[in-house]
Parts: sequence; structure tokens; C-alpha cells
Amino acid sequence: MVVLAIIVAITTITLSSQSSFNKTIILSNTAYDVALTLRSAETYGLSSRAAGTMTGVGYGLHFDKTTPGSFTFFADTSPAPSASNCHGLPVGGATAPDAKPGNCTYDTGEKIMDYNLGNGIIVSDFCAYALGSWSCAHAQGGGLSTLDIVFARPNPDPFINVNGTNACVALASPQGGQRFVSVNAAGEISADAPSCP
Repeated sequence: MVVLAIIVAITTITLSSQSSFNKTIILSNTAYDVALTLRSAETYGLSSRAAGTMTGVGYGLHFDKTTPGSFTFFADTSPAPSASNCHGLPVGGATAPDAKPGNCTYDTGEKIMDYNLGNGIIVSDFCAYALGSWSCAHAQGGGLSTLDIVFARPNPDPFINVNGTNACVALASPQGGQRFVSVNAAGEISADAPSCP
């Protein structure tokens, strides 16, 4: 009986530890998936991948406070190149080969794909650093309803829809625990950031 009790105790401890370990791994993998999708947007934007018949487009991710279980990968194709766009105009004007369309925000019709996080994991918060302070969807006063991070050639610097320089996305598991994905002003993407503000 004593041996049987010891075996049952060891099995119970092992199974509960395995479950906790699996939850941590799933959250970590999701953070890396979000970071890899950001890296894909950066690669597409810097390589000037065509979107339909348009070239020189920026690519980005769109996070929305109302849909915490998903985010959108998009091509920033609208509006046509103009001086008022976030990219401005090159010396040759709107018809120059290096003129870029887009306003560095997600608009209807620009969606390439929606990504669902799965396993109950959600985007619990997202933040952008602009003008010397952080704005977030929930923390820091909660004034941010969407976050768009766009990459366009020739520089790896991200365009953030609030004229920000840095961004952070917090992911949370229903079993507890959080992971943070950050993008800094130089375009460096980290799936293992210490925290969002």
C-alpha cells in the first residue's frame, strides 16, 4: 500500500507539472508566432513585395481592442501616394517609382489575412510610445482602441498609427501568465520583452 501511495503521489505531481509546463509553452509559442508575423510584415515591406498590381506598399499588423482573440495582416495600399501620407512624396512626386501609397493605418479592403490566436490566448493589451509617453488599450488610461504597425522600404523603422516610435503587445493565457512582444524604433522585434508599460 505504501509503494502504491508513493507511485500515485509521484504520478499526480508529474501530471500537474506537465499541464502547467504545456500552458507556458503554448503561450510562449503564440508570442513567437506574433513576432514572426511582425517579421514577415517587415520583410514584405522592405522587399517591396507587390500587393496585387501595386508595388512599394507597406505591410503591417492591425490589433483592435474589440477583437482580442485575433489580429490582421494587411498591405497598406490606400490612399494613392500623396504629400499628406505618412510616407510623404519623393523628389519625383506621386508618379516617381519610389512613391509609396498608404496612410500607415489599416483601412477596409487592405486585409491579407486574419490570425486567430487559439487556445484561449488573447491580446490583453497593446501600447505605443509617442511624444514622450505610452498610450495603451487598457493600461495607462486606456486611450488606444487600435494599434497598427507598418513597415515600408527603404528603412526598417516601423510606422505606428499614433506617430509612435515603439510598440508593445501583451498576450495572456486563460490559465494565467503573460508574454510581451515589442517593436522598437529601429525595427527590432522581440518575443521575450520583459513587460509592456
